[in-house]
Amino acid sequence: MSERRIKGLLKEKGVLVSDGAWGTFIHEKGLRSDECPESWNLERPDDIYEVALSYVNAGADMILTNSFGGSPFKLKPYGLEDKTYLINKAAAEISRKAAADKVIVLGSVGPTGKILMMGEVTEEELFNGFSEQIRGLADGGADAILIETMSDPQEATTAIRAAKSVTDKEVICTFTFNLTPAGEYRTMMGTSPAETVEMLISEGADAIGANCGNGAAGMIEIVSEIRKINSDIPVLVHANAGMPELVDGKSVFPETPGEMSSQVGQLIAAGTNMVGGCCGTTPEHIRQIASAVRAKK
Repeated sequence: MSERRIKGLLKEKGVLVSDGAWGTFIHEKGLRSDECPESWNLERPDDIYEVALSYVNAGADMILTNSFGGSPFKLKPYGLEDKTYLINKAAAEISRKAAADKVIVLGSVGPTGKILMMGEVTEEELFNGFSEQIRGLADGGADAILIETMSDPQEATTAIRAAKSVTDKEVICTFTFNLTPAGEYRTMMGTSPAETVEMLISEGADAIGANCGNGAAGMIEIVSEIRKINSDIPVLVHANAGMPELVDGKSVFPETPGEMSSQVGQLIAAGTNMVGGCCGTTPEHIRQIASAVRAKK
């Protein structure tokens, strides 16, 4: 596999389709609330494989790995930190099996939940933890690394440096932005979409973007803000299926596959190169997004 596979496919296809939510499906398969989702990579790999394959069959050009919480910091409460490498390697191997040679595998790396500025962790500890996780993903067959759902710029840049230190694979980094009362998009740390652009590029990110926190409509505005700063860097968007609503005590994401896919044209027009889903999205959402992308081309 080429180490620069994403940029090559973008030249070939113009826009790539990514996958959708994973957590919902794993819970539907029986994951308990006190159980580590990433432990299933070792204990119930067939169930994880089925999730990955569902998105391949839906027409995704890229699928993720079941490793969002695969850092040693996230695994420690379950007593699994010593299995960080093995859990992440297995995560990539499962998605690689589902993807075969047809689909790109993005090794998912989520935030650690530790705050640098509060002294909960040192930058060296973060770097070493991310390095171990990403080494496992790379060795397991991930084509690229997706550092996602970030809010702390220092954590994000540390993760990028760690990725660059252990692999030559492409690195994507996405932040999560929320709309403030002032009508601006910011991370929990107060960072704007525009402020992330040059920072991430200077650290060596091959692609940037946004995930979670917004439905497609909000993502259109975020991508537009990114494009005011840089018109060339590939941009990935994983939008929620709308904003969550509380129904009978449960969070429900209201956007249907048709409603979500109807906004794909605007996302592409704003400058999105890779589009998929986050919370609340299903293989049917991705199937209709893929159809909309093909129609747009």
